[in-house]
Amino acid sequence: MRAEIVAVGSELLLGQSVDTNSAWISARLAEIGVDVFRHVTVGDNVDRMVTVLSEATARADAVIVTGGLGPTQDDVTRVAVARLAGASLRRRQELVDYLEDYFQRRRRPMPANNLVQADLPEGARMLPPVGSAAGFALDVGSATVFCVPGVPREMEVMVARDVLPALTERGGLAITISRVVRTSGMAESAVAETLAPLVDRLEVAGNPTIAFLASRGETRVRITGKAVTREAALALVDPIVEEALAGLGPGVVGLDDEGPEYLIARRLQALGLTLGVAESVSGGNLAARLVVVPGASEWFRGGLVVYATPTKVSLAGLEPDLLERYGPVSEETAAALALAACERLEADVGVGVVGVAGPTTQGGRDMGTVCLGVVLPDGLMRTRELRVPGRSRSEVQEWAASTALDMVRRRLAEVL
Repeated sequence: MRAEIVAVGSELLLGQSVDTNSAWISARLAEIGVDVFRHVTVGDNVDRMVTVLSEATARADAVIVTGGLGPTQDDVTRVAVARLAGASLRRRQELVDYLEDYFQRRRRPMPANNLVQADLPEGARMLPPVGSAAGFALDVGSATVFCVPGVPREMEVMVARDVLPALTERGGLAITISRVVRTSGMAESAVAETLAPLVDRLEVAGNPTIAFLASRGETRVRITGKAVTREAALALVDPIVEEALAGLGPGVVGLDDEGPEYLIARRLQALGLTLGVAESVSGGNLAARLVVVPGASEWFRGGLVVYATPTKVSLAGLEPDLLERYGPVSEETAAALALAACERLEADVGVGVVGVAGPTTQGGRDMGTVCLGVVLPDGLMRTRELRVPGRSRSEVQEWAASTALDMVRRRLAEVL
């Protein structure tokens, strides 16, 4: 089955909002074996929307439209789809009743323009609203057009509840399963080279497939298999995952949605240790990654965000002489922050992170320079300086947090 996704909204074309809906819908369609051929973004213009939808329905079996179902004058998806189908809009009394109750329950008067949300094209099948906007499905030629809200929470509920089951009922769909092996401290090219024999074998077989994705200081190996049932797809994928794990060895930091922070959590709990961080360049990113793990309060003591140089003195207690001698971005400062994290937060393991996110140099250090320090109860301090040139400010900050996690993971692995 072929599908296309149309995201509606001039704000997307202007760069004022980012279209995350299409990516989410594509992932869900892949899981049920629907092939997505195109993502298209179109502004709030009826004529252009009709052109885009006419082309999509001529090519695809299903077209999923997200956005443009609100009550304002620029919400014209229902108008465009009605024109495409040669249908008129009809006000649905059940939606009028729903909207009146919706606003009454919120103790708010209903603006008159909200009633346009009760107008659906003749012949459309209503998808019950999650917020104020109902969705709908309408057959146009040999294709079905599904219209869902642009609000992500409402869209996700409606797609999962109504769209996916409707597509699955058509039958003949395969189940697509993807698993992800996550590595850190290895370049994408090194990961690909390590797994080259496996890649060559899979290219010949064609199913499962393998792909490499670099992100946030990690390289992810995605293994995807397609079969008639979930169990059969997993039977294809899981043996390949095991081969990848064996081949990549200590470079592996996690599987699927679990990154290195989960590995660190399990290791700390096994050793009965706690962790504290003092971070500058990453600005709290490292602590945010750690508290994603459920039950983090059992082993994570907290974090000091010491972004400005004076704060490294007032909050972390670093000696001004040390900062003047070595500079705020140095291995010595990172080491001192790691010790401060242990002392100030009463943690067994301390991590210090400093660096230059840019866009200018700092203390003679280039943008992309990151210095790390990690100390364990054995008293042995490990420091490291790295450079990641040519990255944006946010990328340097995320990369600093990822490399710090990898350093903690490797240091904990040394403890018997």
